[in-house]
Amino acid sequence: MGNMKNYKNEYLLGLIAFSMIALSGCISKSSANQTATMPLPTLPVLELENKNIHTYKEFTASLEGSKDIELRPQVNGILTNIYVDEGAYVHKGQVIFKIDGRPYNEQQKSAHADLLASKAALQNAKINMDKLLPLVKNNVVSKVQLESAQAQYEQAKANVAVAEAAESSAGINVGFTTIKAPADGYIGRIPYKTGSLVGINSPEALTVLSQTKEVYVYFSMSEIDFLHFTSSVPGKTLEEKISHIPPVTLLLADNTVYPEKGKVEIVEGQFDKSMGAISFRAVFLNPNGLLRSGNTGRIRIPDQTVDGVVVPQEATFEIQNKTYVFIVNDSNKVTSKQIGIEESSGNYFVVNKGVKSNDKIVYAGFDRLSDGTAIQPEQISMDSLLKASPLE
Repeated sequence: MGNMKNYKNEYLLGLIAFSMIALSGCISKSSANQTATMPLPTLPVLELENKNIHTYKEFTASLEGSKDIELRPQVNGILTNIYVDEGAYVHKGQVIFKIDGRPYNEQQKSAHADLLASKAALQNAKINMDKLLPLVKNNVVSKVQLESAQAQYEQAKANVAVAEAAESSAGINVGFTTIKAPADGYIGRIPYKTGSLVGINSPEALTVLSQTKEVYVYFSMSEIDFLHFTSSVPGKTLEEKISHIPPVTLLLADNTVYPEKGKVEIVEGQFDKSMGAISFRAVFLNPNGLLRSGNTGRIRIPDQTVDGVVVPQEATFEIQNKTYVFIVNDSNKVTSKQIGIEESSGNYFVVNKGVKSNDKIVYAGFDRLSDGTAIQPEQISMDSLLKASPLE
């Protein structure tokens, strides 16, 4: 009886094992069939072309108004009025600040009174002098008395001149209590508030007025870039070379291109030893007031024209600071290839090694590709890319 029970158990275990093996075989066969029928990834493929590329050099730049004018008080007093806000555009002659003028008005009144007294004294001295003239002529009084009267008259004239100068000075101080814009421009930061005590020795200016019809853009070249500039730009002297620099482009902080072209005008006479660079200045018109002092950006200077294979930057990837693309062969299988970059222009590389014209590369979607992977190519044209994102 016990043997029969063991036989049944062995039979059941064998049946279960056979079922599991059969099921496993079915699953493996199903997975193999499923793998065999997986579709190839469809990826955009670009045929490379040779192009003439205008290359450029870019330099970090800072912007200043052609005239940044510090407005400082010429008299001491309480700031009673501020007529403009920070960032406001003002016109030449527009009143910006008012300092309490009452002390200076009183000084002007006192100076005017002194002038009237001096003029009265002058008139009296003249009367005395004129009165003595006939008496001296008739020998009634001595000549010494006349000379003394003449000296008093001259002293009175000098006193009038001093009083006139004092009144004029007092009037100038009264004028200094009203601070006007010396030119058209934008108001900068105003560190003082109404009621602040300001004066000639105040540590900060009342504000800075930026005249921005023209804007100066300052940028620096390294010694290597400067040597390249002097060797590649025609001209015997530095001034001649600067005059031959073509119009330059300004890229704003958000990478948008400023619509006006600029002209490089001057360069510093020597290198900054601490920075190893030399500074240049370019001038840009600013008719719409888009540029302000303190802005930053990049100056782009045309460099040279090169002929080479153009590769979109988004079609490349980097491994250990080396740049690669995926080339598609005739069997639609991909192979990674290192490329050599000669220059860049906008969103494109000019390549001098690794690929050639008419090679096909994967344009996008290659994150999980590896050498030997087969793809389903979807052809895109270089012309359509250049139309959407032109060479610069």
